[in-house]
Amino acid sequence: MSAEPEAGAVPAAEPSLPHMVRLVQVIAELREHCLWTADLTHEALSRYLIEEAQETVEEIEAGPVGDPVREDRFRTELGDVLLQVVLHAQLAAERGAFDLDAVAEAITAKLIRRNPHVYAEDGTLDPQPATREEIEAAWARIKQQEKS
Repeated sequence: MSAEPEAGAVPAAEPSLPHMVRLVQVIAELREHCLWTADLTHEALSRYLIEEAQETVEEIEAGPVGDPVREDRFRTELGDVLLQVVLHAQLAAERGAFDLDAVAEAITAKLIRRNPHVYAEDGTLDPQPATREEIEAAWARIKQQEKS
């Protein structure tokens, strides 16, 4: 007998994300075999990152997401933002700096650090009650400490 997940609980991430793996592969192949993609730099991509993020915001602000057409447009816009992240990570990987997995590792570590009401210092799950104000104050304090 398996335990039922809590109502509203987010399911655990799949251990294998085949579409993400394929996206990373396609970007690497395009960098190798497409002249336009091969010529991209972080600087050249920066305007697209802003543009795609703005288009995603516009889609959100267009009204409640919910109907299938809106969901498809929203998913597409999120994909465009994801493409920018994967492209930047690929460029960094090509120069030996970091890869997409390192980007995911960094944001995961940041989320754990900045949510001490959910995670213990060692990163283990340890949810504690907290108000929105306490959560926002902790986030701001920790962010400031990280910048110092």
